[in-house]
Amino acid sequence: MIETPSPEARETSVVRRPVTDAESRVASRGWWDLDADDYQAEHGAFLGDLDFVWCPEGLREADARLLGEVRGKKILELGAGAASGARWLHGQGADAVAMDLSAGMLRHARQAARRSGVRVPLVQGDALALPFANGVFDVVCTAFGAIPFVADSGAAMREVARVLRPGGSWVFSITHPMRWIFWDEPDEQGLVARNSYFDRRPYVEADERGVPTYVEQHRTVGDRIRELVAAGFVLRDLIEPEWPAGHDQIWGQWSPLRGRLFPGTAIFVADLPAPTPSNAPRH
Repeated sequence: MIETPSPEARETSVVRRPVTDAESRVASRGWWDLDADDYQAEHGAFLGDLDFVWCPEGLREADARLLGEVRGKKILELGAGAASGARWLHGQGADAVAMDLSAGMLRHARQAARRSGVRVPLVQGDALALPFANGVFDVVCTAFGAIPFVADSGAAMREVARVLRPGGSWVFSITHPMRWIFWDEPDEQGLVARNSYFDRRPYVEADERGVPTYVEQHRTVGDRIRELVAAGFVLRDLIEPEWPAGHDQIWGQWSPLRGRLFPGTAIFVADLPAPTPSNAPRH
């Protein structure tokens, strides 16, 4: 899940401009390698070592069951971070693999494996060039991983479709696209619409040389659906988790104040249809 950059950084080094896939890749790997320790220190207890949390609202796969029955299925957690989701899936009987671009995050995955005694295969890789053969997974999933950080998310959808078996599922959570209308502030400042929903230029933090150090992409809800359809998926559901009563923890721009008024997370549930058998009866 994303870490909201500081207001100070936003004031001094932020631009909205197109970036290449290479710029996004280098920025994301560098950012998450450097931020991994702070991220886990702040959010590790919330995410747990053996849990699958979809979003800052606290929706858990144990309750939502968006992946269906996972026992016996081969599942890829994409952009897995410290891989708590993959370890939870392992505990449910899945053959789970965790992949992330960041060596820093995978270092925390190894530490959590030692703490919990649960180990899953860890792979360092790029969402735009998944290091797996065609059709090897039953499910691919991610909680705020990869998709917001690649310049060509449509290509990432196609890569997911490539490694899925026919009939497989692709489930991913992202910041709700409407949140891009507002500043990333958890208080009243974050309740005022300031940006165009249709401005698809990415949010870019750059160093003094103008080299991107953090990149996050915006697409509309319609864009995401078109990406899925173009990659061959059928959208089964779109979940917008409500802010639960009694949940007072602020996570970056996620807060009870904002969460009670509009969604902060969108979870897309899509399937890759199995081909119709050639001998199937025709109507």
